[in-house]
Amino acid sequence: MTASQLDWYLQINLKARQLRLLVALDDFGNLKQVADISHVTVPAVSKALSELEKGLGLQLFTRTHHGLQATAYGECLIRHARNMLVNLHHAREELRAISSGTEGKIHVGVFPAWTSALLPSALARLKERSPGTNVLVTEGTIHTLMPDLLQGKIDLLIGRLPPRHAHHEVDELELLEEPLALMTGPAHPLAQKKKMKWSDLRNYPWVLPPTGSQLRDPLERILERHGISLSNNYIETLSTHLIRSYLHMTNAVAMMAAAVAKDPIQPLKILPLTLPRLMRPAGVMWSRNRQLTPGAQLLVSCLKDVADKL
Repeated sequence: MTASQLDWYLQINLKARQLRLLVALDDFGNLKQVADISHVTVPAVSKALSELEKGLGLQLFTRTHHGLQATAYGECLIRHARNMLVNLHHAREELRAISSGTEGKIHVGVFPAWTSALLPSALARLKERSPGTNVLVTEGTIHTLMPDLLQGKIDLLIGRLPPRHAHHEVDELELLEEPLALMTGPAHPLAQKKKMKWSDLRNYPWVLPPTGSQLRDPLERILERHGISLSNNYIETLSTHLIRSYLHMTNAVAMMAAAVAKDPIQPLKILPLTLPRLMRPAGVMWSRNRQLTPGAQLLVSCLKDVADKL
């Protein structure tokens, strides 16, 4: 490989279909599977890969007993190929939006606790200001959504901010200092208590954040500090809707953002026990390696307006 050969191929001859081939080979690691999803023959896929490696003068994959394995060259090019394909997808959507008279589409990721107040109000405000800006919302956890943010599959990520400097590639804006609270359904034996001791929580079932989630360790630490052992009677979920309904049906206790208790249809009771600040505020995050579209910038502005009023 010479530098001039590599420069020429990357700048003049590299095509979008070759980028898609690289990503597919990395995803499946198998020529036959890639051939099947591409509706071509295995020899055609093998030939396309050989031509790409020959043009670059680099070996991108090695064949192993477990299938194709990307080399260091392959890993580098695949990472950039994913970014380029995302950018092409965004460009296509923006061009379609311009040609159809709309103002683009925003892909938003959100943590479950923030689907009931902050985001809906911000979306309503966005639609008032720009009816032609459309939004695709995906609910998930930081573990499922942060990779999508870094890869450009979503534009904005909304929810409880992770520890500072946990993700150096991400910019953020703090929006809402929403305290956490312990809560139950309105018919719970503890719901009408004006004063409580931590020991009153013993022997009740729990709704816990899943192991490894942002809230699980802080909750366990504070209960431990007050001598509360979690029983074996619990469920694990981050679904606000499931937790709210479950608390109405059982004597379980859960920890969530205090705003969740104010739902007019299924209100919950906040227990009179003070929690220390366990987490950072809610906020919005975006990749610092990609410029926000005008629509995404407008949604950030709407989120800030709503958070200021909340």
